[in-house]
Amino acid sequence: MSFVQLRAGRMHYVDEGAGPAVVFVHGTPTWSFEWRHLIRDLASQFRCIAPDHLGFGLSERPREAPYTPEWHAANFAEFVERLGLPPFTLVVHDFGGPIALPYALDHPDRVGRVVIVNSWMWSFADDPDMRRKAAIAGSALSRFLYRWANLSLRVIMPGAYGDRRKLTPEIHRQYLERFPDRRSRGTVLFALARSLLGSSAHYEALWARRSRLGDRPALVVWGMRDSAFRPHQLARWREALPHARVVEIAEAGHWPHEEAPDEVTAAIRAFLE
Repeated sequence: MSFVQLRAGRMHYVDEGAGPAVVFVHGTPTWSFEWRHLIRDLASQFRCIAPDHLGFGLSERPREAPYTPEWHAANFAEFVERLGLPPFTLVVHDFGGPIALPYALDHPDRVGRVVIVNSWMWSFADDPDMRRKAAIAGSALSRFLYRWANLSLRVIMPGAYGDRRKLTPEIHRQYLERFPDRRSRGTVLFALARSLLGSSAHYEALWARRSRLGDRPALVVWGMRDSAFRPHQLARWREALPHARVVEIAEAGHWPHEEAPDEVTAAIRAFLE
């Protein structure tokens, strides 16, 4: 196992294979485990790096941290700098977008290519459906349910799969075991739920700079049965990245790399080659 000491805490990361670097950035409520299929298949040709955000996976969980996307973004930038990575391909999923894409926007010389998997980097102010969902997710009732009923992992996560049978008990356990206590769920996980609206300024600032991604090769992989990110969210990426290659996975939900790993791996391999 590999660790790096950041100012805010000790971060765990996977580092497998050799060759051009590919950095995989997870969202919530998961950890680097979600990238295992891609890493297994791509490590023969690429150096595959997948950090666990602080508070997630095997990384340290600082008690007083805010756990907002802005805070995670600063940690990710420090992680990349500490590793001294050469120019790399960035792969983001879910909250990995607003966490890691700031680095791509700030360092166009360091991030040569971008792969986006069911993610975003804009405010939901003009999206009534997402704004309603975000308001519920950030409510006091939601915080109670996050803490006491493990809402994120036991309800929201299975519901976002296109086929719930793909989330087997064995796989689900890998995610459940990372958040066994109420405190971690009420701080680490709920902080991101609340940030769907609470960090709108952060998302708006990213979207305002979207043209900085337009000149880089990009791939968008989208699970079309995602209950959280609907096809109109994919349309936003088509607007921001008009030259991107888009691969739609018809039967997959929010985690296409968990539900259809062979299709996603083939798409990314073709893009990288």
